[in-house]
Amino acid sequence: MCEYIPYKGIDFPHLSVTLKDLNFMENEFQVRDDDIFNVTYPKSGTTWVAEILSLIDTNGDPTWSKTIPNWERVPWLESPDTVEILQNKKEIPRLITSHVPKQLFCKSLARSKAKVIYTVRNPKDVLVSLYYFSKMSVYYKDPKSFGDLMEKFLTGDVPYGSWFDHVTGWLELVGKDNFLLNTYEDLYWDLRGSVLRISKFLGKKFDNAVIDSIVEHATFKSMKENDMANFRLLPNVYMDQDKSPFMRKGVTGDWKNHFTVAQSERFDKVYREKMHDCTVKFPWDRI
Repeated sequence: MCEYIPYKGIDFPHLSVTLKDLNFMENEFQVRDDDIFNVTYPKSGTTWVAEILSLIDTNGDPTWSKTIPNWERVPWLESPDTVEILQNKKEIPRLITSHVPKQLFCKSLARSKAKVIYTVRNPKDVLVSLYYFSKMSVYYKDPKSFGDLMEKFLTGDVPYGSWFDHVTGWLELVGKDNFLLNTYEDLYWDLRGSVLRISKFLGKKFDNAVIDSIVEHATFKSMKENDMANFRLLPNVYMDQDKSPFMRKGVTGDWKNHFTVAQSERFDKVYREKMHDCTVKFPWDRI
């Protein structure tokens, strides 16, 4: 049975996170200046950015991405024993993924020049993706209904806490040279432009052939067909992809197929209240 473990007021899936590792990550893990962090709230483009980072790291050569699972190429910082493995990793840079909120993240980040790419997605689409993921994954509790999950999502009663707190917490770093704000919508509508922007942020300058290769192998279609990216390597006991594929649609605006008018209006009301002081304008704010 799926259970969550609380850490400083936020629930985490007990099958993928331990209190020991969370404490070590927050208080003892030493961030290096050349580390590159792929940070997201769950279901916001984590796998997409991990693939892009892998391809940038190999100058567009897809061999690594096609032979090594993404959780080994860009491991989750908060996963069991990962922090200790990373401590001893000699490769430069270390590519690291995390869903951890800013207030619980490595304290050593503030003293480093490590680069953080933070990807945000329309929270309505996040909720839809989370709903299907929760039904197929052993890491999350199976929601009673879409409406029930929506209420939990709006109050932050879900793993990794409130989407609103997660986003506004990480947005405190906007304006710093080592922080790049990215959106799922940017990846979807202009993948090439996003790859160029991320590459520039990482100090990489590639010719068109390299960019073409990165874009080609980081499309949703390529990732969906790549067993090193689509989580097909995991047994169904962990992710039952017969119920729903891990890489389901890879689109924006799918929320319109799931929300009732009343649910959409309620969600919008809470969004306006929670994000009232946010000065960043996201793509969905302009729709």
